[in-house]
Parts: sequence; C-alpha cells; structure tokens
Amino acid sequence: MQAAVILFPGSNCDRDVAVALEASIGRPPLMVWHRDSDLPDVDLLVVPGGFSYGDYLRCGAMAAHSPIMREVVRQAGAGVPVLGICNGFQILTEAGLLPGALMRNAGLHYVCKDVYLRVERNDTIFTQNYATGAVIRIPIAHGEGNYFAEPDVLDRLEGEGQVAFRYVTPDGARDPAANPNGSRNHIAGIFDQSRKVLGLMPHPERLADAKLGGSDGKAMFDGLVEALS
Repeated sequence: MQAAVILFPGSNCDRDVAVALEASIGRPPLMVWHRDSDLPDVDLLVVPGGFSYGDYLRCGAMAAHSPIMREVVRQAGAGVPVLGICNGFQILTEAGLLPGALMRNAGLHYVCKDVYLRVERNDTIFTQNYATGAVIRIPIAHGEGNYFAEPDVLDRLEGEGQVAFRYVTPDGARDPAANPNGSRNHIAGIFDQSRKVLGLMPHPERLADAKLGGSDGKAMFDGLVEALS
C-alpha cells in the first residue's frame, strides 16, 4: 500500500499523520507539495491539519484552489480514498468533495482537548476496525470546527448514513456539554456518498500510539491498510 500526504504552507500536522501512516503501513507516505499538479498512483490521499495559507480569506478556501487539489478531486472521482483531518476537512468542503461548511466555534474560542466520539457505522474502509456505536477518545484542536449544513443537507446526510462520527459523552449520549464547537447534530465527521472520502475535525493521528497517551486513532489507520493492501 502507498499513501500520500498533501502539504500546504501552514500545514502543521503533516509529520504527525505521516508517522501514524508509516507505523501502520510499514513504509513512509509520499509527501506532495501544494504547487505540484501531478500525483503518482497511490491507494490513499491524506489532507492533514494545520492552517493552510494562514487561514486567510476563509479556512481551506485558498488551499482548495491550489494546483494539487485539482488532482485530488480528480483522483477522488476515480475512486481513490481521501482522508481530510481538521483543516483537511475544511479544505475538502471548500473543494466540493464534501457538503457543508466549518464555521467559527460556537464559543468563539480555539479549543484544544480530548473529546469523545461515537462511531456511527463500521462498514467503511475508515471505520471497519471499530464497532458501530463504539465510543473513542480523540483530540481536537481548532477554532473553526462548527459543522454547518442546510436542513435538507443534514437530512440527506442522516438518511443516507453519511455521518461518520458524533461528539458524545463518554457513555455515548448526545449532550450539548459534549459538543465542543456547536456542530449541527453533534457531527464530528462525514463521508461522501461513496464512503471513500472522509472529513473529520478530530485528530486520530495524535492518539495512534500508546506512548502518546492512547491509541484509539490507530484502528483507523490499521483498518485502511487492511482494506487497501
């Protein structure tokens, strides 16, 4: 299996996710610069977290128009899986690969802490190593993680099973106190209709090794290797 991580000016989680990928795959991913216009054949594309282009204009808006994203969109359309984490999620919405938008946190503050997520389905390449309904602990670090979509889009996401993860309490219940940013329907991550594109605000790569204080994120990367190798 070969993965590639897309790099933008302002990316700051690219090395974190590269380390997590290498630990699961057994080989380092390719690191692809935003100005490149070609991508080699890969099995997985990852758009990492950070502050692409300094979050100027709107989070992810400038990155979505970089040369490499045209190729990411093309390859996603051809069925190559794409994972967008935090700023990567924002970029995927701006590029039109995922619906909705990420707005300022409801409290208008940057939030950096561990949160609990409920896995909504496990029949995808990203979640196959979790049980449906499992509660996992994953860190967040964002100021614009408040997922918004119009009511009809939310209805479609819910009805077609495109919600991947929700913010919940440790026992799996929806509670406003467990929603760190005001996201509609407590949404922390969504799939596209093919279930081959996933965007999520929490950072699984930051808890993918017990030495980091937990390994709930590792199951995602291990599952991708099993599915795509």
